[in-house]
Amino acid sequence: MRATVTTTILPLDHLALRGSDEAPALVLRGSTLSFKDLRSRVSRLAGWLAAQVPQQGARVASWVAKGELACLMPLAAARAGLVHVPVNPLLKRAQVAHILADSGAAMLIATPSRLTSLETGDVPGGCVLAAEGEALDLAAVLAGEFAPSSADPNELAAILYTSGSTGKPKGVMLSHANMWLGAESVATYLGLQADDRVLAVLPLSFDYGQNQLLSSWYAGACVVPLDYLTPRDVVKSIERHGITTLAAVPPLWVQLAELDWPESARSILKRLTNSGGALTPDLVRRLRALFPAARLFAMYGLTEAFRSTFLDPVLIDSHPTSIGKAIPHAEILVVNDRGVLAGAGEEGELVHCGPLVAQGYWQDAERTAERFRPAPAGSAYGGTAVWSGDRARYDHDGLLYFAGRRDAMIKSAGNRISPQEIEEAAVATGLVAEAVALGVPDERLGHAVHLIVREAPGVLEAELQLPRKLMEILPNFMQPKHIHWREAMPIGPNGKIDRTGLQMELAA
Repeated sequence: MRATVTTTILPLDHLALRGSDEAPALVLRGSTLSFKDLRSRVSRLAGWLAAQVPQQGARVASWVAKGELACLMPLAAARAGLVHVPVNPLLKRAQVAHILADSGAAMLIATPSRLTSLETGDVPGGCVLAAEGEALDLAAVLAGEFAPSSADPNELAAILYTSGSTGKPKGVMLSHANMWLGAESVATYLGLQADDRVLAVLPLSFDYGQNQLLSSWYAGACVVPLDYLTPRDVVKSIERHGITTLAAVPPLWVQLAELDWPESARSILKRLTNSGGALTPDLVRRLRALFPAARLFAMYGLTEAFRSTFLDPVLIDSHPTSIGKAIPHAEILVVNDRGVLAGAGEEGELVHCGPLVAQGYWQDAERTAERFRPAPAGSAYGGTAVWSGDRARYDHDGLLYFAGRRDAMIKSAGNRISPQEIEEAAVATGLVAEAVALGVPDERLGHAVHLIVREAPGVLEAELQLPRKLMEILPNFMQPKHIHWREAMPIGPNGKIDRTGLQMELAA
């Protein structure tokens, strides 16, 4: 017998309809939008998008900072019958060009400076370019309202690009149902209420960051987006806006725990949430001491299956390294090396089942077939599951513990970074002949990027030029913390560069 979802699932844009008219929904620089304002602006932006891109299911990309447009686009694109492709504002020209080409974007909305950074050939033929301010201004003067969507919840609503272990970012396809149920699930287990105020410091191009918007609006709560420069800006915003809920990744928590917090900011926080990397027992103790009245939620997930687990805050002190149990609408199984469900204490591959599982990778049948496979025997949901490649085990109380990653991804400051993308960028400079990017444990970043390179023959001042070149072509979060120069790379028995040996050498 298969599990079924009894929740009413609606098109994503219906999230704007949930809050009471006069309740605050979104705090922008210099103004606050009520839910009534939010409904109107989503409607008008949807109408403008539909007029510019009339083809249903076309992809519309946004490459902007965390302002009004970034917050409205997930709902407005859904209402217009389009597929939203949010682009991380930290990415640079080469990565953005790949995303535009891979998604076949019919429109790109970006800040003027980002638009001018693009070069000939970066934008697909027929792709309409629009400046952020112009889009908002033109949408604001539209007459009438654009009706809420009646889309099938299984239709595609967004493509989120995430780095893969084998090169360029790949697009994860999310349906209306994926995102609606994700919003309901998180709002439910966090206990979000209409009087909550959520500080959104994470990028809205990440599923973790975008869900802050969606789960808050599902609960009728208010979102305060913040592009912070320093951790101190986060503290000031919490105090200024009466923030009750803060989500972050471990490196930011480390920085926040080092600050001297005013009591007025510490006492107002009701819940803290962490994902994008594990909290250490020491960091858990520090956060619990700093915010004794706040509930601390340790969470785990991946874009292909959204959020997967959370640890009940009452267990965080006694089980600080556990990733908890499955969230609502998710089924999390551990499959051992014999291909059957693992017993308590037995390590195996973490498999994600249920309606939060994404629809696969955009136009990439090969990689979709590798990761999205039939659910294992014993699954209550059945259907397609995400075989994560991550290793985990259940204890005798049914709590999950993360054991490690099978792939070579570098997780730094909450970002999943492809080693191959860094290596290709280094070689493309012409300054090096070979390059290996590795993640080395780092107290503040989780993992720091180390780049091992062999200089290309006949190049002058390569050591001086390479850091400058990488700054031009890679976003800041991909920049190597250390570059190691070698006269020759170590070769393993298979004739390939000995990555394992290099990793051990750097970790020593």
